[in-house]
Amino acid sequence: MLIAIAAIAVLAAVFGLLLGYSAIRFHVEGDPIADQVDALLPQSQCGQCGYPGCRPYAEAVASGGAEINLCAPGGEAAMLAMADLLGREPVALGQLAEKVKCVAVIDEQVCIGCTKCLQACPVDAIVGAAKQLHGVIASECTGCELCREPCPVDCVRMEPIPESIGTWKWPYPANQPIHTPTKQPVQPPPGAHASAEIEHREAA
Repeated sequence: MLIAIAAIAVLAAVFGLLLGYSAIRFHVEGDPIADQVDALLPQSQCGQCGYPGCRPYAEAVASGGAEINLCAPGGEAAMLAMADLLGREPVALGQLAEKVKCVAVIDEQVCIGCTKCLQACPVDAIVGAAKQLHGVIASECTGCELCREPCPVDCVRMEPIPESIGTWKWPYPANQPIHTPTKQPVQPPPGAHASAEIEHREAA
């Protein structure tokens, strides 16, 4: 009986070592499907999809927890690419409200340096330290507004970016229905019926 117990213990040790080696040898960093979906997104980190950045949205799409039509900056091109990658049916985008481009601004007189807005920023556009004044790097801010809710003193506000030569972009053309001309029946010239009847009588 001791021999059987020893044999089982040896087998358990061997299989444990094999499983441990396999876990290390064939370990996959992250989710490859989420990586592919993330590569299809515009990486604007705007938060309009309801997730704090493109990577969390890609993980939700890869796991089936989110629809593929929530990315407003990516639009129809990103939706179709994700549908082709995941083997899903394309989904209508619906009416997407145009969002005014804004940048976060921190009120220096109210900020207490809690770093909560710094932790919530998905693009690291806020700089500062604990109990120190925070600042926003305007060129890095995407206007996602994810830093406003965590602020306990409501010192973060969004200001629209004034339109200039550097910020103006050509608007996308709207999809207008194409009206094809309807075919009008061809009217015979005046006297055509009379000449046809005369030719018919002469032939008879």
